[in-house]
Amino acid sequence: MMKNNFLTIALLGWLAVLTSGYAADLPGKVPVPIVPDAVKVSPNEELLFTAKAQGVQIYECRAKKDDPTQYEWVFVAPEADLFNAQGKKIGRHYAGPTWESTDGSRVVGEVKVHVPSKDEGAVPWLLLSAKKHAGNGVFSQVTSIQRLATAGGKAPTGGCSQSNVGKELRVPYTADYYFYVSKS
Repeated sequence: MMKNNFLTIALLGWLAVLTSGYAADLPGKVPVPIVPDAVKVSPNEELLFTAKAQGVQIYECRAKKDDPTQYEWVFVAPEADLFNAQGKKIGRHYAGPTWESTDGSRVVGEVKVHVPSKDEGAVPWLLLSAKKHAGNGVFSQVTSIQRLATAGGKAPTGGCSQSNVGKELRVPYTADYYFYVSKS
């Protein structure tokens, strides 16, 4: 009986890791997320790993391009740490947009598609394609990236005026990033 309880607990623990949404230490073991068609990756790609991001989206108050008498918060860059399923920091995310691993490898992405988040106050879900790589490591072969399960990070609709042009605003956010590679 004790052996069966241990096995059940072990299986439940394994299931929790697999469904956690960012098991970076388990390549090939993470289920592909169910997403809107617009942000699906090519069928020629497979999921390498996922990472949980926790950080900020940075905005700056600027005059609107089409009407310099009006002002708005303009996105500048993300700044976030990346974590695996066990909560271990495995890298960081910053302007570019760039994802950099603790192994020194980097991938720079380019937004292909965005769809609204399920959370009205969150930044949109994204599908990005890799446009540049550096270093040898986990990010060196990434072909596509999805930003999903976003919470927070959206710029406020007010508070930007002529008196605070140039002011920086850092809005906390979290997201799950899914990293894909070409199938062998």
